[in-house]
Amino acid sequence: MFVFNKREVADEKLNHLLEGYSVYAETEELIRLMNRRIQSQELDIIIDDTDQGCWFIPNY
Repeated sequence: MFVFNKREVADEKLNHLLEGYSVYAETEELIRLMNRRIQSQELDIIIDDTDQGCWFIPNY
């Protein structure tokens, strides 16, 4: 059984965003961490919040 560190997952997803890729987050905790990182780095990201999760799409 694998245990995921949510902060490491958020960092990996943020790196994908910085490379120009869209990323998806399912859990409220991961979405909160992603929003916090995006705001702290003042990134131009489109956030598509759905019932199932949240897409983060680079806007550049």
